[in-house]
Amino acid sequence: MVYFVATPIGNLKDISLRAIETLGAADVIFCEDTRHSLRLLNAYRIKKPLVACHKFNERSAAEKIISASREGKQVAVISDAGMPVISDPGGEVCRALRDAGVEYTVVPGANAALSALILSAMPAERFAFIGFLPDKQGERCRLLERYACLDLTLIFHAAPQDVDRYIADMLEVFGDRPACAVREITKLHEESTPFTLSQGLPGEKRGEYVLVIGGAAEQNNELCALSEVEHIRHYMAQGLDKKEAIKRAAKDRGVTKSELYKFGIDL
Repeated sequence: MVYFVATPIGNLKDISLRAIETLGAADVIFCEDTRHSLRLLNAYRIKKPLVACHKFNERSAAEKIISASREGKQVAVISDAGMPVISDPGGEVCRALRDAGVEYTVVPGANAALSALILSAMPAERFAFIGFLPDKQGERCRLLERYACLDLTLIFHAAPQDVDRYIADMLEVFGDRPACAVREITKLHEESTPFTLSQGLPGEKRGEYVLVIGGAAEQNNELCALSEVEHIRHYMAQGLDKKEAIKRAAKDRGVTKSELYKFGIDL
C-alpha cells in the first residue's frame, strides 16, 4: 500500500497518531527534502530509508514507488509540510499510481490554507483554494481574471518575495477588497494581518504567506449574470464610451477585452 501522509506545517506536535504509526511501519519514505524530513522523523525516533520525491524528479520517483509497492513494501509519501499534492509534489505520483492500478490512500492532517482561512475571520461558507500564482505577470493576471466574478473567499499561497506583486496584480484585476495575510501558522510568532488590497501589506515580508482575499461584491455578481451585450450596455448607459465599457465588462467577467470586442461591434 502507498500512503500519502500529512505532516506538520509548523509545530512538530501537529501530527496524528495514525501518521506516526504509518511512517513507523513504512519500509521506505519518499519525501520532498530528505534533510528537512529528518528533523520530523528524528523527533519521533523513526528511522527509515528516505528517497527524494520533488518537482524535478517526480516522474522517476513515481516509478520507484510503483515498483516498491508491487514488491509488497509499505510506502509513505510526505512533503516538507502539510498535505502532499496540495501545492506540493505528489500529483504526478497519484496519476501514475492510478494508471498503474496501484492502490493508495491518504493519512490526513495539518493544512495551511484551511488554518489561514479560520485565522483570517473571512467568510468560510464558500471558498476557493488557488494556491501559488504563475511567475509571469501576464499569466498571473489572466489566471486572476478567471476568479474575478466569484462571490467566494479566495485563498493563495505566496513566497515572501512575491507578496507585494501578487497584491498589486490582485488590486488591478479585482479592484479593492478586504484581505488578510497569515504567516508562521502554528508557530511561536504566528501572525494574521488584515488589510485591503489598496492599502497593501506593510512591513518586511518573511516566511511563507497565505493570502486570504474577499470575494466579488454582489454588484459584480449581478453584472456577470447579464449577457455580454447587456453588460457592455450597462456601462455605456453610465456615460462610458464603448471602448471603456468593454474594458470594464471584461474586468468584471474575468476575460480579455478582445473576447468581448465582438459583442460591442454593433452597439
